[in-house]
Amino acid sequence: MNRKTLSILSYITIIGWIVAFIKSKDLTPKSDLVTYHLKQGFGIFLVSFAVNIILSIVVMTVTSLYFLNYIGYAIFILWIFGIINAVNEQKKPIPVIGKMFEDQFGFIN
Repeated sequence: MNRKTLSILSYITIIGWIVAFIKSKDLTPKSDLVTYHLKQGFGIFLVSFAVNIILSIVVMTVTSLYFLNYIGYAIFILWIFGIINAVNEQKKPIPVIGKMFEDQFGFIN
């Protein structure tokens, strides 16, 4: 797999992320693009997971706050931005939350 494919795959479910993570170890020379998108993809996954758990608890507790479920659409749009950046082979952070993940997840290096 080339670096563009691995970058895109890092956003496609956690299984795709794991495949991209394992295959990125085989690349020589090491690709900064793939590493960058692995960090962004893992970060958006964690944010999505945490937000979904929190929103599930909040909406189950206070049913009148059901409109908060639309936050999921915002996360989906951010995910699309990440894929677009990977397709264009750009190292741009995901809007709003991407800067948080640039220096995190040391195990990905």
